[in-house]
This record gives sequence, C-alpha cells and structure tokens, in this order.
Amino acid sequence: MTRTSAVSLIRSRTLSGVAEYAYAATAPAGSRLIFLAGACPLDEHGETVAVGDCAGQTARAVANLRTALADAGASVEDVISTRVLVASARQEDLVAAWQVVRDSFGDHDVPSTLMGVTVLGYADQLVEIEAVAAVLDEPEPEGPACPPSA
Repeated sequence: MTRTSAVSLIRSRTLSGVAEYAYAATAPAGSRLIFLAGACPLDEHGETVAVGDCAGQTARAVANLRTALADAGASVEDVISTRVLVASARQEDLVAAWQVVRDSFGDHDVPSTLMGVTVLGYADQLVEIEAVAAVLDEPEPEGPACPPSA
C-alpha cells in the first residue's frame, strides 16, 4: 500500500508569530486518522529511561512515537497535532521538553499543546506525547484482468 500525507498546516497572519508551530491543520475527507496513545519514555523492557531528565525522556518518547507511527503506516510528517505533557510546575522543564519536540519535527511544525501536569502514569516519568496523524492510503495498482473462464 502506498501512503500519502494528508496534512495541510495553516499559519495565521493575524495571530502572534511567537509560537513555534502552525496554529491549525487540516486533512481532507477520506483521510485515515491515526490516534496515538501517549508515547512514553520507556525502553524495550518497559523501564523509564533518563530519570530526572526532561529532554532525555522527551527524546525517547519521540523515538517511541516514531515507532508507533511507522507501525500504523505513517511518519512524523503525517502528524496533524500533538499534546506534550510534562510532569513539572517549572516552565524551564516544559521548555526543555518542547525544544526536543520542536527539533524532532523540523519544518513540520504541527499545532501543539504543551502543558505541565501533576503526575504521569509510570514511575519516574516526566514526559508523555500524544499525537493524531492523517494519511491518504492509495490502493495497490491492479494487475491485468484475468480472462473470463470458458
């Protein structure tokens, strides 16, 4: 199956340019939406990595997000929005996590929400990243038709 991204990023000309992301994104009717569970900073054994390090945990969460996207037939370029949760009341921790996310997405600066939360689900977990992606799946080209049976 061939995959085509369906995401169109929308940049506002009237809202502040300080945000490091598009303010909105669209996907056309007929696109396949992929709703990803929060990507966590867990290794292959289910252990939290980079304990105490927001940036390190964010990097692992992004890597796990990329894996989940690939398993669903998508990539980072197909993400239409994200929500980045950081278990901290310190703005500098949120900024550290955001810088990793922003750098990981490059020019594909999807609409995002960054927020501090009280606690996340795994021991020593500081970061979790939710995402929604959209793709257009094209059917495989059909081969030559079989001749009718006589």
